[in-house]
Amino acid sequence: MGGCVKAPRIRSKNLISIIFCEANAIYGIIIAVILINKVSASGYVDGNLRPDYDIASMYFAGYAIFSAGLSVGLSNITSGLSVGICGSSCALSDAQNGELFAKMLIAQIFASALGIYGIIIGIIVSNFGQFPN
Repeated sequence: MGGCVKAPRIRSKNLISIIFCEANAIYGIIIAVILINKVSASGYVDGNLRPDYDIASMYFAGYAIFSAGLSVGLSNITSGLSVGICGSSCALSDAQNGELFAKMLIAQIFASALGIYGIIIGIIVSNFGQFPN
């Protein structure tokens, strides 16, 4: 039997895990805005690459931007899964015993912190992604 059927008072408490997952979406938007400002195509003249252009630095910047986005994306997926699993168990335990909600909320906050760590790593890695002029 579901937790809300057994204890209808937890209906609004179930929204906390949804709010934590929305924070992960905001982290993705933040890193997307940061990374889109890093991309430039300044090495091209009339559709051709300049002969003095540093291609190795261009590859390095491209991979740095890709890895920054990948790290944020994977950490947000992991954070979303852990918040969902923890939120489900929080709702079921709160339906059994109302005193457990604050303790389980701490576990949800720790699960949501994975996304924050991912965006910090993404920002640090994206700082290395400067395309040459």
